[in-house]
Amino acid sequence: MRNLSLGLVALSAILWGIAGGLGGFLMDKGWDPLIISFYRGAVGLVCLLVWFLFRPTRLTKLLVLWAIVAGIGVAGNFVFYFIGIAESSVAVAATLMYTAPIFVLVISFVFRLEKPSLFKFGAIAFVIVGIVLLTEVYSIDSNQVTTLGLVAGLGAGLAYALFIFGFKYASDHGEPQGILMIAFLTFTFIMLFFVDLKDTVSVVSSPDVWWMILLGVFGAGLSFFLYLTLPRLKPQAHPSG
Repeated sequence: MRNLSLGLVALSAILWGIAGGLGGFLMDKGWDPLIISFYRGAVGLVCLLVWFLFRPTRLTKLLVLWAIVAGIGVAGNFVFYFIGIAESSVAVAATLMYTAPIFVLVISFVFRLEKPSLFKFGAIAFVIVGIVLLTEVYSIDSNQVTTLGLVAGLGAGLAYALFIFGFKYASDHGEPQGILMIAFLTFTFIMLFFVDLKDTVSVVSSPDVWWMILLGVFGAGLSFFLYLTLPRLKPQAHPSG
């Protein structure tokens, strides 16, 4: 079971990596990061709705509330991630996005959900040093990352932390399929206020529509399903210990 869990996590990570590459590819073809983000989530929603229809679960008020929080996190994560890619690279944006555990720890310290320790502060420091070395923020003339790319990448990490908290507390009241369905419904609703509707609809008649569908299947539907299929794979709001 442990090997299966690790395998699903690894496969999900691969799919998320492919999604980042597809997003960069679509941006190179002229598509706006917001539209790419929208289709990633909207296609993912369709996949998750199918999962929910085959495995229906009860939706409680608290589940819906925390799932909406998770959905806000998904919206911020997808949008900031693709903006980060546009302003830097897939590697830099992905690395900055995975500062999420730092935000989770800091928030846990503030709200007394986690007890601070020298080891945990040391871990945070090492992550920050690694990010600084990767992004070369100390070099003013660096062409690898812009200020907007740096802020967007960190924003993706903060939004991912919000998703982790939302999903964690929602999972106390229901199953992943119900939580993710509500979360991605929330995502889709939010994104409708930010995308250019004319350009968004034009994707349907574009040759790139299949790339958008593939992005959504790999980057949201299938990856989230695999990552959250087993109970032990549910993300934790804060580390143990």
